[in-house]
Order: sequence, then structure tokens, then C-alpha cells
Amino acid sequence: MLNPATAARRALPSVDRLLKLEAVAVLIARYGRPLVTEILRALLDERRAALASSTAAVSPLEETEFIDACAARLAREMQPSVKPVFNLTGTVLHTNLGRAIMPRSAAEAVMQAMTRPTNLEFDLGGGERGERDSHIERWLMRLTGAGAAAVVNNNAAAVYLSLNTLALKKEVLVSRGELVEIGGSFRIPDIMARAGVKLVEVGTTNRTHLKDYAAAISARTAAIMKVHTSNYAIQGFTATVPEPELAALAHEHGLPFIVDLGSGMLINLEDYGLPHEPTPYETLAHGADLVTFSGDKLLGGPQAGLIVGRKELVVRVRKNPMKRALRVDKMTLAALEAVLRLYANPERLKEELPTLKWLTRPLSDIEAQAERVLPAVNAVLGAQAAVCIVSCGSQIGSGSLPVDSLPSAGIAITGTGKSRNSFANQIAAAFRALPVPVVGRIKDGAFIMDLRCLEDEAEFVAQLGKLKI
Repeated sequence: MLNPATAARRALPSVDRLLKLEAVAVLIARYGRPLVTEILRALLDERRAALASSTAAVSPLEETEFIDACAARLAREMQPSVKPVFNLTGTVLHTNLGRAIMPRSAAEAVMQAMTRPTNLEFDLGGGERGERDSHIERWLMRLTGAGAAAVVNNNAAAVYLSLNTLALKKEVLVSRGELVEIGGSFRIPDIMARAGVKLVEVGTTNRTHLKDYAAAISARTAAIMKVHTSNYAIQGFTATVPEPELAALAHEHGLPFIVDLGSGMLINLEDYGLPHEPTPYETLAHGADLVTFSGDKLLGGPQAGLIVGRKELVVRVRKNPMKRALRVDKMTLAALEAVLRLYANPERLKEELPTLKWLTRPLSDIEAQAERVLPAVNAVLGAQAAVCIVSCGSQIGSGSLPVDSLPSAGIAITGTGKSRNSFANQIAAAFRALPVPVVGRIKDGAFIMDLRCLEDEAEFVAQLGKLKI
């Protein structure tokens, strides 16, 4: 006599039988036969494994139960992996949450580029092959004062390509205090090594002088590079060499002076009440020959690495065979051009560029929003948590202005029981499980939602009723 588990396994329907059912045909019409077959096989395998490990009597699943389970799993599988979230972390340019948010004009430009043929590498005037960088070059030249410009897929690639072009198998001088590590454990020394150049460290971690650079120059030196320490600050007993002095030293020895600005910004942030961040325009005015910076940080555009500077050097960079491997696609160029056009009208920039709008958002506006949102959050949590408005310090993020914070306001949720940390983690997970996940931060046993970047307040409030704790 068969034991109950074996009997239940033998009673399981076959994949072929399930595929012939009318209800499964509906799933096949929607999702396709290969995926439906894959999910049905997986469900049957899981059920067989569960029955094999069971010692108790197990009733076989009905065919309808397999179909329902298959439909549920298919629905989950077809959900986009990249999805919108509410960034309530307090970090405006959050690397893990996609950095800069595109303005509507950039999204429209991308849609056009995606759905129609474009003149990506075609000169409409001459009727011949064109250069894809030309779509953004004139704007970067206008906004930075550069003689030419090029674009690659990110700033690490911009640094790599510049060094590989100008200093392959030679030496590049960099201050020890500027050997930065960026996100994902990518380090300037590693990028330089991959670019085929030899790093020569000058000075010390906290103090580097002009004489340190001068003493390190040799027949093997190909360039002097300065790296803007945009994601950390060395304070106290420090010394750095001003850019004009480094440029003069480099040019005295016939060397290019390269500056990696990292984040990069095309306007003076002080005009908007924000801390100063060096711009490519002022860096080139100080004598830099090439400047590299990001497109998706303070600039507020898509992920890209921008290279601006002397025309003859940029032309050499473009001719590097690795430029093709690092180039950007038509969607990136369309978005970047749309964003750069916004900078032609600085008076309207903070209204149209989400990054600048959020960075300059008045504290009174955020506090008023917190007052409106507070009752809705209180209503869904009831007596199991204490909910209040708290003062916050928003971060700019993505390696930009690391020691500066912006006054903000948020909603803090604290458990009323003894295990505050456990409740904070639980409530954070519950908010992340909402239809549009809400990502906040945990501090001192409280889950905090900084409201600086809360754009769609109505959508946020409407989904609170689906919170499951």
C-alpha cells in the first residue's frame, strides 16, 4: 500500500495536462507558452519536493490551485524590476535610488529618440556621416568656455579615457590627499592603473605644496592631475595648491593639466543660496586643459561623463579606440541636450530642473507639507507607534558637498514597545512593501521620512491605507 505522500505525488497533474486546460490557455495568451510552462514545472517540482520531505498525510493540490498559483507567480514575474520609489531618505542625489531626476523636457526628448529614427551620427546639412558628440558639444562649449567637448558613459570613464589618451605608459602626478574612492569601491589609483598610466603620489595626505609637484616632474611625466575631493573633506592643518599655480607649473614643463571635478555643476550654486561648488567654467579659466565631471549629479541630467577643454586634446580623446566602447546612446544624448538647454535660462532653472528645485526648496514649504501628511500617517499606525514631526538635515549626496546639509523636516515613527530598533526595521520594511515603495532611513530607533523630495503628496497619502505591519 502506498504511503500518503507517495500517493499525493502520483496524483499530481502532469505539465501536459495542465497546459491543455482552458484556464491555462488564457494565461498562455497573456504571458506566452514558454513562460507559463516554466512556471508550471517549477510549481510541480516544488510540490513534489514538499511531499517527499513530509511524514504526515498530505492532500494533493487541485488543478485549480496550481492554476491560481501559476497566475499569481506570473503576475509577480512580469512586474518591472526597476520601479519608481519615494525617496524620503533625506539624500537628494541618492546613488542607489537613481541620482538626478530628469526634467519633463528630457523625458520627452528621450521618448522621441526611442520611437523614431534620429540624426544620431548623420550631418543633415552635408548629407554625410556626423559625430554623435556634436549634439551636446556646442552647449557644453557655451556653458563652460571650453574649446571642445566629448561625452562618455560616466565620469570614471571620462577620467580613464583622458588619462589613457594623454599619458599611456607614462606618469601622472596626483596629491596623496586626492586619491579618492568613489561609490562601489572604485578608486582613482585603480582607474589610473587600468588606464595604463603610472600614479606618482606627491605631498602628504593633509598638506601638498607646489614644490612637491615640481620635485616629482621627470622625463617620464605626462600630466599633472587634480582631483576635486567632492565626497569627503580634510580639515585642520591642511594645504593644497591653487589651480592657477598648478596650471602654470604644468604649462612651464609642457604638460597638460587635468582636473577631475567629480560631481560638476554648470552654475554658481551660491546664487541660489547653496554652498559653493567649483564649476568647469572657473576651472578652465584657472588654466586647466581638460576637465571631467558627471552628468547625473549636481548637473541634474542623465548618467554621463563629460570631458571639456582644449580642442586639440579633446580631439585626441575622441580618436582613442576606447571611446567607442565608452560612448553613450541616443537616449542619453537626447536627455543630456534637453537638460543643457535649460541652463540657457538661469532664472527659470530651479523651476524646471528637479535637482535644483529640491535643493532650494524652502524649509517652510517642507514643514507645511509635514503638517499635512502627519494626520494620514497617524491614522494608519494608530496606538502601535508614536508619530511626530522632526527637524532633519538633508544631504546633497552622490559625493557632492559632503560636509554641508540642508535644513529639512520629516515624519518620525517610533514603536511604543520596548524593542524600538526592531519596530523601526519592521516599519521600514512595511513602507518599502507599498505599491510605490517608500524608502526612508532609521536613526536612533526611529524610522524617519525626510519630506524634502516628496513631490507627489497625493499619491503618497493615498497608498498609506495599504500599509501592512
